[in-house]
Amino acid sequence: MARFELLDGDFGTALGVAAPMGETLFAMGLRYASGRDGETDLVSAHMYFNLADQMGAEEASVHRQDVAAMMTKAEIGRALRLAREWLARN
Repeated sequence: MARFELLDGDFGTALGVAAPMGETLFAMGLRYASGRDGETDLVSAHMYFNLADQMGAEEASVHRQDVAAMMTKAEIGRALRLAREWLARN
């Protein structure tokens, strides 16, 4: 699974203006859910939508629920675990 490092200078920026963290994580969820940068990765999409929701992105919870409807319980568990690990690292 691909990772997006916070140390990357492009993370959370558009036209040189920093975006709120929740909105940036929401955008990452959309990328993984749509497969915009490769194959669709529902586990990563769920993880990013979950993190975005926790950081105040308004639409994130709806998208997380939509993605979860297409996942197995094991995949959801993995996504939740990855979100916890992400929060512990960041």
